This record gives sequence, C-alpha cells and structure tokens, in this order.
Amino acid sequence: MSTPDLTPAFGGSVAAFSEGSSTLIAERTGSGSHVFLLAHGLGMGRSVFGELARRLDGTVVAVDLPGFGAAPEPELPLTMPEHADLIAAHLAATGTPPVIVIGHSMGSQVAAELAVRHPDRVRAVVLAAPTVDAGARRVARQALRFLHDTASIDPRVVIRGVREYLRAGPHIVRKIRATVAHRPEEVYPRIAVPTLVLRGERDPVSPRAWTQAVAEAIPRGEFAEIPGCGHETMIRDAEPAAARIHDFLSRI
Repeated sequence: MSTPDLTPAFGGSVAAFSEGSSTLIAERTGSGSHVFLLAHGLGMGRSVFGELARRLDGTVVAVDLPGFGAAPEPELPLTMPEHADLIAAHLAATGTPPVIVIGHSMGSQVAAELAVRHPDRVRAVVLAAPTVDAGARRVARQALRFLHDTASIDPRVVIRGVREYLRAGPHIVRKIRATVAHRPEEVYPRIAVPTLVLRGERDPVSPRAWTQAVAEAIPRGEFAEIPGCGHETMIRDAEPAAARIHDFLSRI
C-alpha cells in the first residue's frame, strides 16, 4: 500500500486511519460544540468541502473514503455499510463526540448507514442531494443524469470534479456499481435522529419527488430546497446550504 498524501485540503490537521485493508483520510478544522462529519460523493474527496467547512460553526471532520481523494485503494471497493463502519471506527478511535453527519450524493448513503448502524455516534443527519433514486437504479440512467447536471454548472466545479474522478482510480466502475446496488430507501425509515434532506432546485440526479419521499420516509425528517443549485448543492456556493443547516440545528 502506498503512503497516502496527508497534505491539508483546507488548512486543517490531517491523519490516516486504517482498519483491515481499508484506509480513510480525515481532515479536522475549527472548534465549537457542534462536530460535523462530512462524507463526499462518488468520485469526489474532502477537498470539495473547503468552502462549506469554513462556513460551518463548529469542529469539522472531512474524510476521503477508501479509494477516493488521497485515500489509498482498498482490496475491493467498500459497500455503503462498510464505509459507515470504517467512519464509526475512526470516530471511536479518536474519541469524537456524536456528530452531525453531512453526506453529499453517495455520501448521503454512507451517512444514512452510519446513523442506523452506529446511532451512538450520530446526533443529527443532513442528506444533501441524496442518491440513488429508487426509480432509476441503473448505472446508465444515473450517468445520463450526472451529464445533464454537469452541463449546467460552473466550469470550476467541473474541473475539480474531473480531477477527483481521475484520482478515484481504475476501479471507478466497480465503485459506481457498489453505489447503485445500495438500497437507501430500506435504511431511511430506521434513522431515529433529526434529519434534514437538501436538494438543489435544478438537480436532475436527485429529483424533487424522490428527495421529498426520502424526507417523508424518515421519522424525524424534513425537506428543504436551495434555489438555483444543481446536484453540486454545497460545492459551488456553500453559503445557502450552510445557512439551512444552521437553521435546522437551531430547531432540534
């Protein structure tokens, strides 16, 4: 296994955590009573959360999941529950108090699993641009939606995304299959903590009907939509998402 790159993405302290053949990279910054755990989307890494990390009021722990960002490839791509278990092991090992887990896109699936499998580690959940739409659980269908979304967003976001996808390595197709095979709709009804479901108004990957159904399936779920955003939600302009998150936390 190669030595992971521990260069900070947004000025925090960076460390690797391994369990078995899987390694994640965690970057920690900020301080305060809230502790946020940020889980990125498919093909992305913690670097996409730089602006969001600066706007969240509290301690932020952003991770590169195994095989993404600077984290080395595991022997096999992890399932969503396996990603959640690895994060929980890291939180336990570092003595991190219960977190507000924010998952974007694929990271929302990991966040949901973390809340259900390790409820003692999670205080609240934010599911941003949740995937995979149960009515479109096919790799080709999801790819077309991502292409539709990409055509409408800031070229700087596209460049960053392409860079991260290249870093995701030769096993990206297997990682996509692991994401699409997961059935988050079976997990949502078992999330016991307050949960905010966020979508961008123009997001073709996470349609309104699907994201509203996600919020309705969660016992303590609520839905919010951010005007003018696509699937990138918190990446292009994090201010509206951060404001929604802080408002949500003020009411729980």
